[in-house]
Amino acid sequence: MKNILNIFLISCFSFTVISCAYDDHEHDSTASTTAAVDNTTINFVGGTASGFVLTSADGTNWTLRETAAANPINDVIYANSKYVAVGYYGIILTSSDGISWDNRTTATSDYHWGITYGNSKFVTVGVSGRNYYSTDGTTWTAGTINNTNFLYGIIYGNSKFVAVGNSGTIITSSDGTSFDNSTSGTSEVLRDVTYGNNTFVTVGGSGTILTSTDGTTWTSRTSGTGISILGVQYVNSTFVAVGRGGLILTSADGTTWTSRTTSTSHDLYDVTYGNSKFVVVGNSGTSVTSSDGNHMDCYV
Repeated sequence: MKNILNIFLISCFSFTVISCAYDDHEHDSTASTTAAVDNTTINFVGGTASGFVLTSADGTNWTLRETAAANPINDVIYANSKYVAVGYYGIILTSSDGISWDNRTTATSDYHWGITYGNSKFVTVGVSGRNYYSTDGTTWTAGTINNTNFLYGIIYGNSKFVAVGNSGTIITSSDGTSFDNSTSGTSEVLRDVTYGNNTFVTVGGSGTILTSTDGTTWTSRTSGTGISILGVQYVNSTFVAVGRGGLILTSADGTTWTSRTTSTSHDLYDVTYGNSKFVVVGNSGTSVTSSDGNHMDCYV
């Protein structure tokens, strides 16, 4: 499941997080599973496991917003002047402000797990290798993927869409409508993928980290952990990976990774950055913020 947190990194730092109550996010209707930020109006938006949306101007104080969804929202992005959120049972929602949401129709009840924007189109991936694309976020068309594995994450970089999923699945596309299979060299589930510094980075089960310059040929990297990594982002010239039990790893190049210390045992899902602040969301509706990357404050 896609998740949020883009973190500012310096050569030596640790994270201090105020302890928060822990619960399994799969059974917690208030769990924050994903988030995005509009850096123009500085509005943080997060999706929840019960189909609600949370919005915040500061990443600390959050307001619950109703949507047409009653099931988990798995991913949300801000691109092309709008928010687009995707989730269970074919859910696709759009919003211009993160507050009022419109339900968009796709000819599927399958789960959408990940979404990205590139080459002038939104592209989703999900259950059983399904994908949909749209130029406006409103009208959606089914694409073609010759792979039936669940797909969890997708990114656009270097003029290419790259999606990842179960059993080490990696697929690529130049147009977001037709995908080809690549060889990852792992059978671990791959949870997320990002692009930066001319490098694709994907993360997943048992501390798996793979890198590629072209999205086709991949190299395994040492993460230093056997813990599942759930999300990865590239921000401020640094890759940041987050995962189970408060895991945070950082890297300047995607190859060499350093573990950062936190005092939280919450699962961390994703990363975003705005208004000179790093915002993390995770288990039990937890949000974690930092203005300098050194001290993290936790809110429930």
